[in-house]
Amino acid sequence: MFYALATRKIRSPRVNFRHVLADIETLNRKAQEGVYELTAISYHAYPYVSDKYVLMASGSSVGDGYGPLLIATRPMGLEQIKGKRIAVPGRMTTAFLVLKLLEPDFEAVVTPFDQIPDAVRDHSVDLGLVIHEAQLTYEGSGFHNVLDLGRWWKQTHGLPLPLGANALLRSLDQDVRQECCRMMRGSIEYSMEHREEALNYAMQFARNMDTPMAEKFVGMYVNHFTLDCGDQIPRAAQKLLDLGFEAGLIPRRVTVEFAR
Repeated sequence: MFYALATRKIRSPRVNFRHVLADIETLNRKAQEGVYELTAISYHAYPYVSDKYVLMASGSSVGDGYGPLLIATRPMGLEQIKGKRIAVPGRMTTAFLVLKLLEPDFEAVVTPFDQIPDAVRDHSVDLGLVIHEAQLTYEGSGFHNVLDLGRWWKQTHGLPLPLGANALLRSLDQDVRQECCRMMRGSIEYSMEHREEALNYAMQFARNMDTPMAEKFVGMYVNHFTLDCGDQIPRAAQKLLDLGFEAGLIPRRVTVEFAR
């Protein structure tokens, strides 16, 4: 998604980018402080930062009938989730919000996303909520898929599950915001048109993934919704956040707003 920006394939006389790599929960927390002009965030985080940021039409990570997984070391039915200790990648992640909508009664154990499978294997928790490549590698590591949150969301609400987005500071000049939106869309377009080149760049950040698996994972979450959210993703995001507010999981009702 950011390949062409990071390697200056896409340039601007007005805007330069300095890339800061961090896990999504760290970025969610930084966004509450307004640290970065442009940042990735979870859709769940938007109500907490909407006073400072506006979402970008380009850059969403969306699961259409698939998404974060709940894994365990043994087969388990959904009725068995209640009251369990579950390793989660952060309380502001979208995965956490969706799981709370499905089953409010569990003990959340916040765990770095890349350590969640180990926590499940070591039985320090009963289940793990995985949001990254473990969605593809869990079976080979001896885990069982208890629940696919993206599939549940699609079956329940008939919508894709918007997981992550890019956001811009509202305090930026309007022309700078528009230039950032143009460059973000251009970066995604470039990577889609130069897929092998962009994937080779992304592989340096892959954690124990081979190229075919990395390509599959990228294909799941960098798609036509990433290029432009259209009308469906704002509708899905609004539904998600409204449900979170109505369930008492989000402190205030917000209207999702996208910059182009």
